[in-house]
Amino acid sequence: MTLKAGDRLPDATFKVMTADGPGEMTSKDLFGGKTVVLFGVPGAFTPTCHMNHLPGFVEHADTLKSKGVDTIAVVSVNDVFVMDAWQKSSNAGAITFLADTAAEFVEAAGLGLGPAPIFGHLRSQRFALVAKDGEVTFLAIEDSPGDATKTGAAAILEAL
Repeated sequence: MTLKAGDRLPDATFKVMTADGPGEMTSKDLFGGKTVVLFGVPGAFTPTCHMNHLPGFVEHADTLKSKGVDTIAVVSVNDVFVMDAWQKSSNAGAITFLADTAAEFVEAAGLGLGPAPIFGHLRSQRFALVAKDGEVTFLAIEDSPGDATKTGAAAILEAL
């Protein structure tokens, strides 16, 4: 079942890159007591994700934060090293990059895609949500993984 507004986000543990190397962040760590914008992408460095979806959040990070957003995060079913390289190559220091390596979060949230032939296994649908203290207040899912309009930063700014 896919998440909807009013639902609690599922418990999951994400892989993140820390100053000391790979680490972990739980859903509770990420969402607890905070307003979070989380967007999901099918894959790091893929054309729509890299050139259309992520750049809007990088560009509008300060505006999102001025509207009460504590954390902006992106999740993908990739490993922590790929997500770290993507963050660095995109100059996206204001965004938290989450590796959902086993698709634990996207499956529990009903936001899995696939298995997609181009990726070979389950990935994330392209989505964006706003959560307050772990409760979804807004959720958008793209009809096509090649689109990033309903889930882009401009759409999130309107939802806030």
